[in-house]
Amino acid sequence: MNKSLRQRAILELLEQQTVGSQEDLQKELRKKGIKVGQATLSRDIRDLGVSKAGGKYSAVPGDGSSGPKLPPVSRLVREFGLEVKIAQNLLVIKTSIGSAQPVAAALDDEQWPELVGTVAGDDTILIVCPDNKAAIRLSSRIQGMLG
Repeated sequence: MNKSLRQRAILELLEQQTVGSQEDLQKELRKKGIKVGQATLSRDIRDLGVSKAGGKYSAVPGDGSSGPKLPPVSRLVREFGLEVKIAQNLLVIKTSIGSAQPVAAALDDEQWPELVGTVAGDDTILIVCPDNKAAIRLSSRIQGMLG
């Protein structure tokens, strides 16, 4: 299972029920068919900004937003981005399956002037730029992150 889907499942579990320990969280994930080791689960908890208070785990909003803080856009693009294609003032980014939405959210958070907005599916992101020149600049920036 990819990291993005696993972390989404963790957040859903924490929203739906009280989880008092990492072991309990592992058991609940296993019931959903997600096998995860303790070290990986600990990293996911840290990455998601999950904290334990009052004997239960809960997602803590980062910087006033409604969800956990996203990793840096460069990391998400490098880990999940596969290719970027340009079509006039539009860009299409292909990602690994299940990864388009967090990558798009991280791109939106950057508030770059070349980016008007994104639409994300499961493995594809459509980026709207104000004009062709902005699309070329943004494409170059994203290509640099892909490596």
